[in-house]
Amino acid sequence: MILLRRLLGDVLRRQRQRQGRTLREVSSSARVSLGYLSEVERGQKEASSELLSAICDALDVRMSQVMREVSDELALAELARSAAASEPVPAPMRPRLNSVSVTSVTSVPEERVTIKAPAEAVDVVAA
Repeated sequence: MILLRRLLGDVLRRQRQRQGRTLREVSSSARVSLGYLSEVERGQKEASSELLSAICDALDVRMSQVMREVSDELALAELARSAAASEPVPAPMRPRLNSVSVTSVTSVPEERVTIKAPAEAVDVVAA
């Protein structure tokens, strides 16, 4: 079983270690006990959103960045588990966009064509 609290703890520990900081420094800055922060990093305690916010502030890192790393770790763990169990891995779903064609573009530098779409759904192909 993949435990989210363990993945979160691993990411927080790596963030702290990348900065060369000790548990004591981060716990003091986050205003959380050293023992509790240690348990969070080892995946033994679930961090509340308030505690996670305080730890991220102490590490000067965005919570969204931490959660993105946790999400990446979770995806890798799920893939490894699926491969070990020989389950087929479903292809990721991407939103489909209608194709857009531009028939003419003027040479006036001020005139621009802007197409807005979710960044993860855009494939640009030049013809």
